[in-house]
Amino acid sequence: MDWKKLAATLFPQGHAIVEKNDFLCGSAQVDEQTVMVIGTTGHTPIGVEIAMAQAKAILHTVREFPGKPILMLIDTQGQRLRHRDEMLGINSYMAHLGKCVDLARRKGHKIIGLVYDQALSGGFITSGLMADACYALPDATIR
Repeated sequence: MDWKKLAATLFPQGHAIVEKNDFLCGSAQVDEQTVMVIGTTGHTPIGVEIAMAQAKAILHTVREFPGKPILMLIDTQGQRLRHRDEMLGINSYMAHLGKCVDLARRKGHKIIGLVYDQALSGGFITSGLMADACYALPDATIR
């Protein structure tokens, strides 16, 4: 499913989600509440850049929007398996992302994961599986 169609369906009151290099970030309205949205699209593999972008967005939310719920939109083919990412220590970047999600939870943020297309291995572990609750659309694939 296209993330723009999903966002229009999920947030009929409006959203300010932006895509940059398969990374999604922004906010949306649910009833009278603002929800922070962080995620991926385009079946993107999670490499050091996406892991750091997600971690940065989560830390920004914790710092600037205390207690706001976070929706993680998930569409990933898993961890990027490139020599460069391995040499940079992708496992440490993924662990950092997981720690940021845990910090947000401990600071009072409710975190919901939504697999809207596909979710595989390491890219899913540090996002949807770290959430307070994780759901999947009927046509989504989880492996």
